[in-house]
Amino acid sequence: MFPRHRRGDLCQKATTMNWGKSIVLTFILFAGFIGTMVFWMTRQRVDLVRDDYYQTELEYQQQINRLNNTARQGQTAPMTYEPSRQEVAVVLPQTLRKGEITFYRPADRREDFKLVIPDQHGTRQVISTERLSKGYWKVQLTWSDGRLEYFTEKEIFVQ
Repeated sequence: MFPRHRRGDLCQKATTMNWGKSIVLTFILFAGFIGTMVFWMTRQRVDLVRDDYYQTELEYQQQINRLNNTARQGQTAPMTYEPSRQEVAVVLPQTLRKGEITFYRPADRREDFKLVIPDQHGTRQVISTERLSKGYWKVQLTWSDGRLEYFTEKEIFVQ
């Protein structure tokens, strides 16, 4: 009926074929994995935190001076975030001559924006957070009294 083969011949042929197919299949799967990873990686957006990253790093000494001036002079500009009212309130220092509030979003620099503060020292500035994307933000206030510059920052999480 059926041709008779020796048992050793069948095992040898099956083993030889499976090894060859396994090696080829392994290379195909590996190449497919690498190709998928390359495709996926090229689709990811990679941003520096800022366009002028290197220039900003060189100018960081000015930022250190602002922080030292704020600590030394005891200048404060209290900031509060009220999630229920969707607003950030900043009490401007009495010494303010010019200033700027920066909303900095570490996750997406395209959402960063700045507000220039007119000479309104001692008043309360209220900024709506209604249009801000949900997530982590830094609210940074930089101001000058005409001679020295100061800096303060508050971290908020918009919900």
